[in-house]
This record gives sequence, structure tokens and C-alpha cells, in this order.
Amino acid sequence: MPPELPEVETFVRGLAPAVGRTIASADVLDTRLAVTAEDIAGARIAAILRRGKYIRIELEDGRKLIVHLRMSGRLRFDCDECERDYVRMVLHLDDGTAVYFVDPRRLGTADVCEDGDDETLGVEPLGPQFTKAALRELAGRSRAPIKSFLLDQRKVAGIGNIYAAEALWQARIDPRRRACELSNVEVDRLHRAIVGVLGEAVSQLGTTLGSSVSDYRPTAAEGAMYQNHLAVYGREGEPCERCGDPIERVIQAGRSTCFCPKCQR
Repeated sequence: MPPELPEVETFVRGLAPAVGRTIASADVLDTRLAVTAEDIAGARIAAILRRGKYIRIELEDGRKLIVHLRMSGRLRFDCDECERDYVRMVLHLDDGTAVYFVDPRRLGTADVCEDGDDETLGVEPLGPQFTKAALRELAGRSRAPIKSFLLDQRKVAGIGNIYAAEALWQARIDPRRRACELSNVEVDRLHRAIVGVLGEAVSQLGTTLGSSVSDYRPTAAEGAMYQNHLAVYGREGEPCERCGDPIERVIQAGRSTCFCPKCQR
């Protein structure tokens, strides 16, 4: 499962102790990363933020180290023995700690730039600009299925397959309906569901779905907890906890979508 907003936010919060520290040295172990040790060695970390699914490490000199975790990446202070072969970059801090960029599938990216903001990214669903009115306007201009709309990072930044499916179930909306066809009442329900699902997932440190080296874990030793609250994702054929009918799965734009055909209309 690729890290989505709650998982990336969990990593960002876990890296908070690195703020104010200096990158004493760096080991860039994968030449496919668009960063070198010389780029960042000696730089002081001013802030670590999330934008959509990106981690933005702001350096005191104004530059940004931008990391996108993609399918299997993680950025944290600890590294398990089974992860050692998949470390692509290490930031050695001046207090003796180290930040590891572990990425078994090697699809993640890291780059140093002057302006780290991706202007194509949409509104942050846990930010103040994500209002009911904003979602109404965005949805009203889209003829895409509402599930595909939620996955479009140009519209709403950070939502992926798991949390889109869960929010639509909470809002009782069929994922195949066109975004522009939803009523204001339905959009308002969806807004509440998105904020609620993402907020709860962040509090549960995200979702861990497996035990392989590629699966998301907030720390090397422990998994997340939101998988215990999933209502539809990965539950094809199981009874809906709201109505008892079996959960169905369809394919939308090459992605699986699980939903309850009775509850979600």
C-alpha cells in the first residue's frame, strides 16, 4: 500500500526532533536520487512539513529537500535489520541520531530545490481551505467518477485508494457516480467523512496491511492501527457492518474499489 496522507503525516510528526538539528553528513546510497551528500551536508533543518503525499524538509538557507515515498518508502529515525539492504539515503545529524530513507521498491524520489511547492497540488483536506463550499465547487466542475475525483491530486492532495473508499462508505455515496451529479447535501456529507476518516487515521498512525519489508510501518518495531477500523477497503465479500449485505469490488481506472451497493447509492 503506498503511503497516503495519514502515513506521510505520521512520518513527518515522527521526524519533529530533527528540526533545529544540522545534517552533519549524508550517505546517498542510490545514485538514482536527485541529491548528493554535498548538497545537504552542513545544512540546518528549519522545518519538516507535509504537502499532499510529499515530505518537505526546509533548510535554513532557504532550500528544500523534497521526498516522495511512492509505493514503499519510509523516512524515520529507526531502521530494522531486515530493512538495511533497502536504505537509499541516511542523514546523520549533529546530535548523533540519523534519519533513514528506506525504500524496498526504489520508486521514491528525493531532490533539493529552491522552491519546494508543487503548484499542481490541490487543496489540503485537513487544512483550513478545505471547506464544504470549496469541495462543492471542485466537485461541481468535474464529470469524473467521485472516487477518481478524490484520487486526483490536482483536486484534493493526499487522499489515496484506502481513504477515498472509506470516506465514500461513510458518506453513503456510490464511488461510480459523477462528482458533478452529487447534491450539496451529499457533498457536505462527503466533506465530513473525508475530514473524519483522515483525522482518525492520523490518530491511529495510519494503516498497516501486511508484514513484508515493503509494507508501511510507522516505526521499525510497530505497525499502525487504522486497519482495525476499515469498513470496506480489502473486505470484498464480507458483510457490510452497516447493513449486512456483502461488500463488492469494481475496477475504476485500473484501481480496485470496494463499496457496499446497498448503502452507497
